[in-house]
Amino acid sequence: MPMGTFDFYANVLIPALNHGLWISVKIIVPSSLLGIAIGILVGAGRALGNAWLTRVLNAYVALFRGTPLVVQLMMWFYGLPSLSLWLEKNFGPGAAPVADLFRLSPYAASVIAFAMCSGAYQSEYIRGALLSIKRGQFLAALSLGFTKSQAFWSVTLPVALRRALPGCGNEIVYLIKYSSLAMLVTMNELTGETKAIASLYFRHLECYLLTALYYLALVTLATVFLRRLEKALSVPGERID
Repeated sequence: MPMGTFDFYANVLIPALNHGLWISVKIIVPSSLLGIAIGILVGAGRALGNAWLTRVLNAYVALFRGTPLVVQLMMWFYGLPSLSLWLEKNFGPGAAPVADLFRLSPYAASVIAFAMCSGAYQSEYIRGALLSIKRGQFLAALSLGFTKSQAFWSVTLPVALRRALPGCGNEIVYLIKYSSLAMLVTMNELTGETKAIASLYFRHLECYLLTALYYLALVTLATVFLRRLEKALSVPGERID
């Protein structure tokens, strides 16, 4: 006997999507935080580092911005095990502890891939914000007795982060949607659960429409939070130039 619409939603689809939603959040949150941390470090290094460091970081950004995220995800999950096999083959059982480091779980591969890719984009916003700040602010902090490190962390970087927040927030919104790619490495996140249920019950339209609403809700919540954060961190009278 076919399952009724109410029973399907109440007992099958919604519980599955709620489980997938939790997995998606567990991917999105650490990926976003790591991406921001990477973006700050890489952006600061590109804006203020020496020529050698700048070239290395520019290469990282070019690599992760210039290749598809899905390819990066596949490399982390399916490509790295090949390196572990090569280590064991050429260096014997003694290399096993090191080789095991290259065998990532689906969750670890997803978080690393999303964070590394997001960090490359975040660094562009941070770098641009740092370069937009006039050197006079930095020199003024030095004249007040700050060391160069203190002036950067206490004066320059906070101003840059406020200026970069809209762009960084936009990248986080993209990351929420990109997290659906984790299903390609067997993660049962929101899209993965949807695909499984839709294929099992042949109710694709209902499943994917409801999943779209879940993603819309996530993006809306993130947007509201980021706007409030931007407002809370704003400084009245602060000039952009």
